[in-house]
Amino acid sequence: MRLPFLFVLGTVMIDAMGIGLVLPIMPDLIVQVQGGTLADAAIWGGVLSTAFAAMQFVFGPILGNLSDAYGRRTVLLVSLFVMSLDYVVMAIAGSIWLLLAGRIVGGITAATHATAAAFMADVSKPHEKAANFGLLGAAFGVGFVLGPVIGGLLSEYGTRAPFWAAAALSALTFLTGLLVMPETVTDKTRRAFSLRRANPVNSLRAIASLPGIRPMLWVYFLYSVSIYVYPAIWAYFTTERFGWSPQMIGLSLGVYGIAMAAVQGGLIRPATRYLGERGTIIYGMGFEFVSFLLLAFLTNGFIALMLIPITAAGAVVTPALQALTSRATPDSQQGELQGVLTSLHALSMVISPLVMTSVFAHFAKPDAPIYLPGAPFLLALLLMVVGFSLFLRSRPVVA
Repeated sequence: MRLPFLFVLGTVMIDAMGIGLVLPIMPDLIVQVQGGTLADAAIWGGVLSTAFAAMQFVFGPILGNLSDAYGRRTVLLVSLFVMSLDYVVMAIAGSIWLLLAGRIVGGITAATHATAAAFMADVSKPHEKAANFGLLGAAFGVGFVLGPVIGGLLSEYGTRAPFWAAAALSALTFLTGLLVMPETVTDKTRRAFSLRRANPVNSLRAIASLPGIRPMLWVYFLYSVSIYVYPAIWAYFTTERFGWSPQMIGLSLGVYGIAMAAVQGGLIRPATRYLGERGTIIYGMGFEFVSFLLLAFLTNGFIALMLIPITAAGAVVTPALQALTSRATPDSQQGELQGVLTSLHALSMVISPLVMTSVFAHFAKPDAPIYLPGAPFLLALLLMVVGFSLFLRSRPVVA
């Protein structure tokens, strides 16, 4: 099972690259294609991110339900093949509308995180789920490193070069999956596909009806909205506040991704062993509180860079939340659950870029009544406090 395990982790890594790849180059790419100011580019960046996330919201449950019916292997391989073609389209896009179309297709193909997580649930014993979901988070972190680093370094050769590299990597991963990926859905756990149930709203209702799950879904959603402040505004915030170049932005995101991968791949196991899943979530959110507050008012780029590993220490929250909800869900609904979580995460990616970039644009413009480019971090802090309060009152029931 080692090679399939690595293949699934590689797929998640490439999904993350789809988000991180464009972050360092997006300001320059949008200005190049569309024209306008940095503030205008931030608004268009929010639109592109929202389109990507909207497709994940719609298709996360669909792909999760399809994987429950037809298997994890088929869903992962088809998505990777289409993703490689989509990167080629992005590489040659000459208008903002073609970039938008590329992000729409990219959002659909990147919705396979639900299927990857369902695979992990299939092959994991109950006490292993938090650690294995942590490995998925680590793979996401590695992709988040590679995306910005590739985007930043290859920006020296133009804003399109990173997309060609991503297309080649996606195609290579697809070919690898053809050779090594088995099917983990059995006749015992297979569940017939229903388009009505694959609707995000109906999938959410089905999962939320399980004992103790509803408040956990709210916690997951609020946490996701808060944490997505980083990719939503980081390139614009650091350009405005610290005057960073695309290379420096890529480096900073790379540092964050490495730290996040180390936390989710290594720290999650001892954290859940000694603190339990609930204690791990409380500890992780505490780190996020401090990070948001500091970043809101920082004016020194070096201190912001040094703060990144501390910020990443909160990355244990997501796999611990996934483990709690997975243990409270029947085996036949693991794909549906992960689809719902992907959909909630995607919904947060719809809301967060639009809100956070708008808040940034309001407080970063020259005639702002209060000049505070870090204002979105204060909003993220408020939302996470609400989620933390809900979590303290929640008690999911193990299936």
